[in-house]
Amino acid sequence: MADNMTLNEIKDILQAEVLTSNFDTDMHIEKVCSTDLMSDVLAFSQSGDLLLTGLVDGAAVRTADIAHVKAIVFVRGKRPSKETITLADEKNIPLLATKLSMFETCGRLYVNKLQTSINAG
Repeated sequence: MADNMTLNEIKDILQAEVLTSNFDTDMHIEKVCSTDLMSDVLAFSQSGDLLLTGLVDGAAVRTADIAHVKAIVFVRGKRPSKETITLADEKNIPLLATKLSMFETCGRLYVNKLQTSINAG
């Protein structure tokens, strides 16, 4: 397994769009947490994870902040509101969006050797 991957590499693999102004291309991500249940993020994620989710409201950003998630990728073509993007910028949490399903997003990261923290749904 790879030790980590940069956020820019993840963006390219997922053909994702950057939504926030605070995008550090060299940010290192070691593990992925994929879920739409924020209670699972709080219970099972690890500090520094990348969160993959379809939940696009402010709860995703607030939960990521509490759980020390480094960045969020919204899947299934979902896009957060301007308010959620502003909140993420304030919390210094990069947001990306991909048109890929949760399954394909996880699969692409897995074949590129990024480790999974949890896959709760």
